[in-house]
Amino acid sequence: MGSSEDRYEIVFFDVETTVPTRPGIGFAILEFGSILVCPRKLVELESYSTLVRPADLSHISTLSVRCNGITRDAVIAAPTFRDVADRVYDILHGRIWAGHNILKFDCARIREAFADIGRPAPEPKGTIDSLALLTQRFGRRAGNMKMATLATYFGLGQQTHRSLDDVRMNLEVLKYCATVLFLESSLPDVLTTNSGVSPNAITRSRSINGKSSPEGPSLSVNAPSASLNNGNSQVVSSTNQITIENHPILSLMAPSREEVPSLVGSNTSRPDPFNMAPLSGEIVIESDLPDDNMEEKSIPVSPDLLSTAAVYQCNNSSVEFLEPDDVSIPSISASLAQLYPGSQKIKLLHKDNTLQLQCACLKVRFGISTKFVDRAGRPRLNFVVNASPSLCRVLDSCDGIAQKLSLESGSSSEWRPVVTRKTGVVNYPTVRLHIPTAACGEIAIYATEIYQKENSGCVQRLVFSKFDASELNSLFTPGTFVDAFFSLDTYDYQQNAGIRLVAKKLIIHSD
Repeated sequence: MGSSEDRYEIVFFDVETTVPTRPGIGFAILEFGSILVCPRKLVELESYSTLVRPADLSHISTLSVRCNGITRDAVIAAPTFRDVADRVYDILHGRIWAGHNILKFDCARIREAFADIGRPAPEPKGTIDSLALLTQRFGRRAGNMKMATLATYFGLGQQTHRSLDDVRMNLEVLKYCATVLFLESSLPDVLTTNSGVSPNAITRSRSINGKSSPEGPSLSVNAPSASLNNGNSQVVSSTNQITIENHPILSLMAPSREEVPSLVGSNTSRPDPFNMAPLSGEIVIESDLPDDNMEEKSIPVSPDLLSTAAVYQCNNSSVEFLEPDDVSIPSISASLAQLYPGSQKIKLLHKDNTLQLQCACLKVRFGISTKFVDRAGRPRLNFVVNASPSLCRVLDSCDGIAQKLSLESGSSSEWRPVVTRKTGVVNYPTVRLHIPTAACGEIAIYATEIYQKENSGCVQRLVFSKFDASELNSLFTPGTFVDAFFSLDTYDYQQNAGIRLVAKKLIIHSD
């Protein structure tokens, strides 16, 4: 095996795994596939693929087979990971790793597999995660940026969820995206206008020392550690010099560090370069928020609006909000609705109408959380309330119906129940309500209407002059009761899927 300085190739790889069906069971690799690519010509130099027999065949559940089609019979005669570990190590160690969502999923599975057999894991010279890079550079024109969605967008066929096929599809998707971006950069005013693509979907203004750059996107990149490259700051060795600016794949490695931190990583010691948790909520619910250039409008407050009536006026249209006891479980269904061109989203229905719920006197269990922030640095606000048996009944049914459709539509993401239950805890189950925000000019506003109900029964809308999470925290204190009107929005992002409860209107009860 050559030294890391000699290994200039990019290795695109993918793993298929079992799907854990109960707590305490991890992932087990079922298949490994890789392609060595010459970064000068993007041609395939060498490929390798193998099925892998897990230590416990019972971990290959029906759910696992649905995701990738790999059955117990298919791997019964396959080598174990220990048997192929030398080959996998030689392929990966000291090279640039590339793939779709590898920093969050595939890299972790490789390290776990080597740890399980008591061996040190291979280390990359650098990493290129096409999911994050294309989300930043190519934008939402292709939908949710899953490999299957991108392949459909470019007419490349169906994703098979088999390692070597997915690796080749990943490389083709990158080539197509790079070509489109290259053409648009040549005539941005013509191509981005006539194609119906928002310029924001292609590039975003970069910030340099806190100021917007008038010259557009920067082409700087987090290079691998100098210790891995003899002081050479380029991604490949000096004997195979490639400039980032004109390279069809490496030129994609130029995300805004403020918007998506450290999307192109090296093996230097630092926080997880692909911690997308702060962004996941925004990508899921942003489509339901007002446009960035919206103007705040005063909404007349009427007794009907402030009561717990079943019809709530929102954006000049009547939307029905049902109490949990009024929901007929057999009448709940789910369908796929187009979210963006080439992308679909699960929509929950009740008797063919959008299912939205209203619940009176929900008790706040935990106050406003500001753990995650959006791209503008604003906290993503949510709070936890106790869930009544009737609400749990409806939400559990919605979980089951939506999860079934998610599997049937080809998703391999782990489904997260909307109701949180703690084993052995006597207290009520809980649910999390999200308060989305939107920009009104230069000012951030809450996209949820918030009211306060006095002991006298008088209800008054609260007007906030600024975005202040601490001010909301003083309102949503544990033990406070809240009337909530909320939608059931499904999400599927970063191998996690589920239902998010997004508050449209909240009425806070005074003590």
